[in-house]
Amino acid sequence: MTHDFPANPLAKPGYVLEWHDEFEGPDLDSAKWLPSYLPHWSSRQQSVPRYRLEDGALVLQITADQQPWCPEFDGAVKASCIQTGLFAGPVGSRLGQLHFNPDLVVREAQTNVQLYTPLYGYFECRAKAIATHGNHVALWMIGYEDTPDKCGEMNMFEIFGRDIDATATTIGYGIHPWADSHLTDEFYQDRLELDATAFHVYAHEWTPTHIDVYVDNQLIRRINQSPSYPMQFMLSIYELPGGDASAAYPKEFVVDYVRAYQPAGGY
Repeated sequence: MTHDFPANPLAKPGYVLEWHDEFEGPDLDSAKWLPSYLPHWSSRQQSVPRYRLEDGALVLQITADQQPWCPEFDGAVKASCIQTGLFAGPVGSRLGQLHFNPDLVVREAQTNVQLYTPLYGYFECRAKAIATHGNHVALWMIGYEDTPDKCGEMNMFEIFGRDIDATATTIGYGIHPWADSHLTDEFYQDRLELDATAFHVYAHEWTPTHIDVYVDNQLIRRINQSPSYPMQFMLSIYELPGGDASAAYPKEFVVDYVRAYQPAGGY
């Protein structure tokens, strides 16, 4: 039997709430989120997410008719993602966030925006994953990348459906440096005694010297390195080829809230 971990109070002792979304409105808040996934490598139309807001939660979806977000460079991968910033160079250039394939070039002109791109803070998300093989969900941060070296990635949680059962789930988290020479790859996959198809609270505190990772308010690891430039949120559900062909659509990732705090006295 699954058991939801309760939502935390909005107020966090010793911290100031800087930014948050409780997903209580009738639609996605365009002052907080861009409804697209790295559209510069694809297009806004091709990378538009499927989602709905229901009962005070965001439900990101993969639908039966959804097409791959960037077939030229990412194959048959489908994605529904929202993000809090966007930076890309002109069409035809190689300048843009998350250069995941060496052949990438900007395919569509974008308006560069920083809706929320913090430098350090305590970040928290209450969400429930999906246990379908072939799907995975994540909340992660990437450098705004207005210069190519500001490109590191911090993963708060990444959960693959194949790694969930009724008594335990493997939670992925950590750092991928990409081309940031100041960071090293440090990514963990911990098996925790929880069913991630229920609501759980995932968090990390990003400081100038380290990152503390929490699940259900319990510290599970300290990572002793830290990006030193503004980063943005990426909130995503994916579908990879070769998953459970019998699983019903839509595939859904339910997010109760995302919250961002700063310590009252600063870092």
